[in-house]
Amino acid sequence: MQIQLENLVPVPLRDKVLQRSSDIWNREVTFTPGHFVKIKAPSGTGKTTLIHYLYHIRYDYTGQVLVDGRLWQSYNKEVIATMRQQQVSVIFQDLRIFEQLTAEENIELKRVMISQPYCTTEKVKEMAARLNVTHVLSQSGKTLSYGERQRIAIIRALVQPFKWLIMDEPFSHLDNENAQRAADLIGEECRARGAGFILTDLDNDTRFAYDTHYNL
Repeated sequence: MQIQLENLVPVPLRDKVLQRSSDIWNREVTFTPGHFVKIKAPSGTGKTTLIHYLYHIRYDYTGQVLVDGRLWQSYNKEVIATMRQQQVSVIFQDLRIFEQLTAEENIELKRVMISQPYCTTEKVKEMAARLNVTHVLSQSGKTLSYGERQRIAIIRALVQPFKWLIMDEPFSHLDNENAQRAADLIGEECRARGAGFILTDLDNDTRFAYDTHYNL
């Protein structure tokens, strides 16, 4: 699954982003399948906006986003839904944890979205143990700390099949030890599937052996 950007510019940030140098905005960029991609994005440069464009939930841009050579807009809703279930997974910056559900139920939403789940319940428990959130699985989303929410959101994104994992500051609420645990898990899962990821963050880091670096 190849993702390409052609002269993409966010309309709300147009004047701002065109006044500065960027490796992404208003460029031709191809994200190579299976690659680990880091996009360093200072505050206010549109990293969350870019994530939303890549996941096709915002459309206020000029230029194009192509998936396998076709415009996102050319796919019908049913095909896009299937792609989000089986080919593209996402970790939003705001996490989008459903507070009325337990942590485990939040994960299950993605796990059982397809008729033959990619991950077993045992695998989910293994991931929870690795990220030190086993003890909160039965708690409501409302009671979770930000760090716990972030780790549950990471597990939820990993339990579905994907070719691309798109992440917006996925470790922002984690200390270094927990961030590295999560990074190790993400790296292992991506390599096992032959999948790539696109990660945006504010700073440089050495948590992954990135194939490509961009500045937003």
